[in-house]
Amino acid sequence: MVPRKVDRQARRAEILAAAVRVFARRGFADSRIEDVASEAGVAKGSVYLYFESREALLHGAFDALSAHSAEILRDAVHGPGADGHGTAPDRLAALVRSVLGMLTAQPDIAHVVLDLWAAGRGRADMPLDLARTYREYRAAITTLLEQARDEGWTADAPPQEHAAIIVGAIEGCLLQWLMDPKVDPAALADPLVRMLVPGATAAAADSGTGHAGAADMGTGDTGTAGSGTANTGTGDTGTGEGS
Repeated sequence: MVPRKVDRQARRAEILAAAVRVFARRGFADSRIEDVASEAGVAKGSVYLYFESREALLHGAFDALSAHSAEILRDAVHGPGADGHGTAPDRLAALVRSVLGMLTAQPDIAHVVLDLWAAGRGRADMPLDLARTYREYRAAITTLLEQARDEGWTADAPPQEHAAIIVGAIEGCLLQWLMDPKVDPAALADPLVRMLVPGATAAAADSGTGHAGAADMGTGDTGTAGSGTANTGTGDTGTGEGS
């Protein structure tokens, strides 16, 4: 009997999606490879064909989110608006809306981030470097605030401090939504922007929708770089899949 062919990219995506659901439901620390395999409907050994550990699963699941996040920051600082087609406050407003849209479109991922944040305070062995993510956002927002200052826009706080406040406000909106689903981060985006980025125009609302609307994670489409995937010894057949 000829072994059934397996679409490796599709199977990898299924396993990653299952891992995100399990991590969101049980918490990363309490999740096992067996739980992910059961959620994905495959044998435990099949998970190890693609990922060598829970940590590799976690990194693989966040690869697409990290790439999307980097795109949002890059477009805000260096995108079309940076050459005169949008003021720095407008691009900052678009960034805020895009980030809120990106995470609210993926509630399971947002719950995993919250779980890691709560469990990893003060720990040096966190499975994801969330501190680096915060630094990247603060740096990008600081750059935008400095650009805004060069355009004649003024703020009460220095750019670095203002950036930390904006990041905290975004996170606060998301945290409230995760704790109370009645809170609508999308509805909070414009008031947040008006309060923290005075002078940003309403036109910026449309510039962020491209990212927010494209927030489908697509975990199976990302590369393996940084995901810690175990590719050795894997074939193209469904051997060991239990199907």
